[in-house]
This record gives sequence, C-alpha cells and structure tokens, in this order.
Amino acid sequence: MLIRVFKRELRRIWLKPRYTIIMTAGVVFAFVFFATMTRDGQPQELPVAVVDMDGSYLSRRICHELDATPAVHVIAVYNNHTEARRAMQRGVVFAFYEIPHGTYNDVLQFRGPKIGLYTNQSYLLAGSLAYRQLATLGKLATGAVQREVLRMKGVDENLIMGRLQPVALDTHPIGNSKGNYQIYLMTTLLPGIIIMMAMLQTAYVIGRERQERTLTNLMRKAGGNAVTALVGKMLPYTFHYTLLLLLAEIVMYGPMHFPMEGSWWLLALVSLQAVVAAQCAGCFLMGCVPDPSVAMSLTSAYGTLAFTMCGFSFPVDAMPEPMQAFSLLFPLRYYFLAMRDITLFGNGLDVCWPQMAVLAAFPLLLLAGAAMLSRQMARERIPERRLAC
Repeated sequence: MLIRVFKRELRRIWLKPRYTIIMTAGVVFAFVFFATMTRDGQPQELPVAVVDMDGSYLSRRICHELDATPAVHVIAVYNNHTEARRAMQRGVVFAFYEIPHGTYNDVLQFRGPKIGLYTNQSYLLAGSLAYRQLATLGKLATGAVQREVLRMKGVDENLIMGRLQPVALDTHPIGNSKGNYQIYLMTTLLPGIIIMMAMLQTAYVIGRERQERTLTNLMRKAGGNAVTALVGKMLPYTFHYTLLLLLAEIVMYGPMHFPMEGSWWLLALVSLQAVVAAQCAGCFLMGCVPDPSVAMSLTSAYGTLAFTMCGFSFPVDAMPEPMQAFSLLFPLRYYFLAMRDITLFGNGLDVCWPQMAVLAAFPLLLLAGAAMLSRQMARERIPERRLAC
C-alpha cells in the first residue's frame, strides 16, 4: 500500500512539477546568495569618517592607520561634528571619530584626552564591526604615541610594555577562529531554509488533496490507513530535501572549508531526522485545522517562528521562561544543537543523543495528524473524485 501511495505522489509531482521546481530553485538561490554575499567572511571597506579638529601628527596618524584597516575605509575628514552627524544620519558613513582640539598635547603631557566615537547601531552588523575596529585602533594609536614618548624619556622597553599593557590577553575563539560571518550565517540559515521548505511543501500537498477533494482516492490507495497515506505522500519530499540538505553540507564542509570536526555519517543522520521531524510537524498542523488555507498560514507562521526560537539569533537562556518552554516545540532547534556539537566540537552520539532522541519523537505528531485527518474525513464525508492520473 505504501508503494502505491508513493508512486501516486511521484505521478502527481511529474504532472505538476512547478512547486517542487520553485522550492528547489529557492534553495539554490539562497545558497548562491549567501555564499557570494559573505564571500569575504565579514563586510569589508565599511565607510567611516573622522572629525579632525586637532590637525596634529596624532590625528593624521589615526586617519592613516584607520584607512589602512581592511574592514573600514575613511571616505571623508570633516572639520566639525555637525557635518559628520548629518553624513551618518543619511547613511553615508556608519561611524566616525571626533578628535578634539589639543588632543596631541594632552597625550604628550599624560592628561588623558578623550576621543569621541559615534556609531550607527541601527545597522547592527555594520555598526558593531565599525565600533570594534575604531575602538581597537584608538587604543592602539594612543598606546603607540605613549610608547614613543616613554622611549624619548629613556624608559626601558620592558617597563614601557608593562605600563602600556600590564595584562596580555590570550584569546582562543572556539569553532570560528577567524570570526568568519559566512560560517555562522550559512550553517544556520541555509539548513533552516531547507528544513522549513520540506515542512511547507509537505503541508501544501496535503492541503491540496483536501482542496481538490481527492482524499478518498488517496485513502483507497493506502488501504484506508491514514498513516500509510501521509507517509507515502511524505517520502518523495523526504528524499528530495534530505538530498538537498546533504549536498549543501557537503559543499559547505568540503570545498568551502567550514569547520568539521565530527562524523559525516552522524551529521547525515541528524539531517534526515530534522527533515522528517519538520514534515511530521507539518502533517500535524494540517490535521489540526479543517480549512486548508488557514492550516497553511498556521504552518507558515510556525516555520517563521522556528528561526527566532531556535536560539542562534537570540540565546534561549536569555528569553522569558514561557518562551524557553515554547522553543522546545521546534525541530530546527534540536538540529542546530546537534549540528554544533558534531561540526564544531567533534562530539559523537554520546553527546548528541538527547537532541536525536527528541527528533525521533516528532513522528508521533504524524500519528496525531493522521487520526485527526481520519476523523475529519468521516465527519465531512468528502465525495470521491477520481484523479485523471
């Protein structure tokens, strides 16, 4: 019976392939888009400005060093604060230094001058990167000037470094040592898009059966078993989207050299579980609501919330307790947790089994969806209408 439903769904895909083609094209477009947009790892040459009211050697040195930094580019040097503020409000620059008059003399006399740093945080990534680069460079430039002054006074080199940097920080970024934004973005968004598309298309094809009033024909092919009917309809899309997800992972962790410390087979198993879990959630949501259009809207809302509640854009531990409990309802979160353990930390089944166990429990939703679908069919007595296929 399962084979008959599987063949029937393949025939329907062959007769109306546009939805599958559109979904596949969307995945390919998303992959190419993110891969090309973040090919440099981080945004480069962010436009910044300097308000130089000092006109000294130090201010010119800061401009020179700032422009030599790959992440930012000094596009203008203004004479007053108003011009720089207007440029930032227009979106011409993301940040600017304000070097007040007498800064260089204050540095030479150890009076602790203050250099203003203004960033546009309405652009979160650009503003944060510009702030980090400018803040770091400001500290380094001031330290370099102080080092030259101490050298001129005959202070020993070891004592100079002890004064300028009494504590040396040895940093070890785990999982993404280069701070490559492409690794963070593509390993989270792209699998999430593929998994959610699998859920949406599975929900859509079930809703289309209800709209076309062909559920009776489907149930007859399945021998009257709603579980067999839903599983048979799911299988073509399970194979399709699991293959897309595996191909994306092969490219990311292969030719693109993303960090991969664990087992490929374990990652493939988690990927298959995530696709199946999302499809089962889609079947359950379609069975909850009799109206296919309302059920499809509910499924789309659930898929959209998954990206927020998975914990990679905002930490789940920082959410209110009701939201932390709500995040447990999304298979995408368990995929991300398992993927992080496998790829970044090289953990095996002994660490990933809780996430995999939860993903393995999501097919229970398929049973609930099948029961609700059978009950609705019995209540509505949907008339049979044979497909031309």
